[in-house]
Amino acid sequence: MELPVIDLAPYLETSTKLRSESDCTNLGPEMKSLCEEVSRTLRETGALLVKDPRCSAEDNDKFLDMMEKYFEKPEEFKRLQGRPHLHYQVGVTPEGVEVPRSLVDEEMQEKLRAMAKEFQPATPTGPDPKWRYMWRVGPRPPNTRFKELNSEPVIPEGFPEWKATMDSWGYKMISAIEAVAEMAAIGFGLQKDAFTSLMKQGPHLLAPTGSDLRRHGQEGTVFAGYHYDLNFLTIHGRSRFPGLNIWLRNGQKMGVKVPVGCLLIQTGKQIEWLTAGDCIAGMHEVVVNSRTTDAIKVAIKQNCSLWRVSSTLFAHIASDAVLKPLGHFADSPHGGIYPPICAGEFVEKELAVINLKGRKGEP
Repeated sequence: MELPVIDLAPYLETSTKLRSESDCTNLGPEMKSLCEEVSRTLRETGALLVKDPRCSAEDNDKFLDMMEKYFEKPEEFKRLQGRPHLHYQVGVTPEGVEVPRSLVDEEMQEKLRAMAKEFQPATPTGPDPKWRYMWRVGPRPPNTRFKELNSEPVIPEGFPEWKATMDSWGYKMISAIEAVAEMAAIGFGLQKDAFTSLMKQGPHLLAPTGSDLRRHGQEGTVFAGYHYDLNFLTIHGRSRFPGLNIWLRNGQKMGVKVPVGCLLIQTGKQIEWLTAGDCIAGMHEVVVNSRTTDAIKVAIKQNCSLWRVSSTLFAHIASDAVLKPLGHFADSPHGGIYPPICAGEFVEKELAVINLKGRKGEP
């Protein structure tokens, strides 16, 4: 099975003609059908490939070039951008810090043991051997209960193009997420702005990972152990080295190939909360496989960087907004599993579990 590729251009053209933020009555049958395909794909697979005319392959390459240059810097330089006292929510997270959920969540481990052998994820032996850089994108609320989740960005020395490159690519990917969020809302039978209104001034993070394939390029190396994302929706530009596996709702494991010029979107825990589990957080991992090692050989021949960079952006619900099932999802029999909780409080609890808040906690 391959994920469908949704071209956002027709929707972007149509949505500008809608009378108001929540007006969906002017959408024709073809556009409604496209929106339903978006919500159905997210529900069934937890992932979606999209083409957005505002996000080009050249934009992605420019971003990857800069991040490769950064991750190739010595460890002592990169550690200067670490902010552990802010839960690593800005600046760099060194390798060996983030703990994959599957390593600490006993309930998840039980589910993994019950999986068919061919669908089981790779077993991590410890924290992820990947670096990550967190860069805030978009305006932050002037007043918030969650200041450490809305901190000032960190700019490394020697990168004059840093802010412009990060903001440009970050804003473009958020625009793609907003279009998908609107289409998904319409497809789920909600108002067009049901999700996007909650995203305003959210702590969105452009969060590229960097994995050193010279040191960790052996087949089977787990860069990101089996986990879900705690945010609303995650979007990735195409990486230069493959390795991402996702799990469909039916439990089937699938390697993802992102075509050139496309973006990959994955469901996070916050959309699961807002839909009372109708759309669940997509499980995924990043593991060195034979396609990765083939790409490593090509990169060596061409004298290219051997850092695997993912251009990942985490789109969040605003920290002070309340997560709870929306619209008709409030009447779901599963609604009780998703009680109202402040999005910032939810994020802090999740960060504690994966060792980014400085202490282990309950999910």
